[in-house]
Order: sequence, then structure tokens, then C-alpha cells
Amino acid sequence: MPHYNVLFLCTGNSARSIIAESLLNHMTDDRFTAYSAGSMATGTVNPLALRVLEGMDLPTEGLYSKNWDVFATDDGPTMDFIFTVCDRAAAEPCPIWPGQPMTAHWGVPDPAAAEGTDEERLRAFHDTVTALRRRIGLFANLPMQSLDRMRLKRELDAIGDDIAEGNNGSDRATD
Repeated sequence: MPHYNVLFLCTGNSARSIIAESLLNHMTDDRFTAYSAGSMATGTVNPLALRVLEGMDLPTEGLYSKNWDVFATDDGPTMDFIFTVCDRAAAEPCPIWPGQPMTAHWGVPDPAAAEGTDEERLRAFHDTVTALRRRIGLFANLPMQSLDRMRLKRELDAIGDDIAEGNNGSDRATD
């Protein structure tokens, strides 16, 4: 069975991409290894992101904020998939990634930008986990080996589109 490396990108690499990295590494078998990075990494992981992950018994060990340049070299792991999880990172010019990975935009609102009470801010982080968990579940269940590259790209794009539009994803490819 093939192994896939997946990189989640956002601007600061402090919340959304960190959450996605933890989720994919926790939710899937050894077919996937997830990483995260930012175009302008803050250098710190948002404490609320860590608090929510720990509260859900999701792994936080080894999570740290890093710049995407770490993965845009021949020395880094070759990525098979790269997903942007924020609109800003999706609009930025990305490095040339070794190996020509498949890419898609799975934008979710920035929970770190949420305002209000602690409870309201935590709800924003939980909402992010819920959205990313759903997308990652759909992604991990795609029949990778039976999809040609163009069909796989359409499926990856549709995962982000379906969730954003409230579709339950029931029309996902299963062949």
C-alpha cells in the first residue's frame, strides 16, 4: 500500500494547519504522514489550538510553527498532497514543490481571529476541528489508486467546495 506525505499550509502555522496536521496523523493509518507550515510562520502554536487538541485527546507532541521553506527543498520529505487551509496562503505565490504534489484549497475561518468570551473563542477552534476532521475523513477514504490524476484533483477540490457549501459529500467518488 502506498504511503502519502501531506502538507497543510496557512499563513502563520499557528492554528488551522497545526490542527489539520494533528488530525490527519491521528485519524489515519500509516498510509499518511501529515506536516504543517506557514508562509509567514509565527514561530508559536496558538495555546487555544493546543488546548482544544489536548481536550479531544489528539496528539500535540512535536507540533511547532515553521516556515514552508523547510519543505520546499530537496532535503525535506517529498509531498504528495498540499492543502491550503486559509485564503491568504492560497493567494500567495508558493514555492516550487519538489515532486509536483496534488494541491487543493480547503479554506476554513481563522479561529485565532475569533473575538468574544473564552467560550466563544473555544467554539471557533472546535468548529475548525469539526470542518477539518470532515474534510480529512473524506480525503483519507478516497480510492487513491483507482483515480486518475485529473479525477483525483477534482475530488480534492470538491472536498473543500462541498463542505463550504454544506453538502454532505454523499456524491464522493467511490470507484
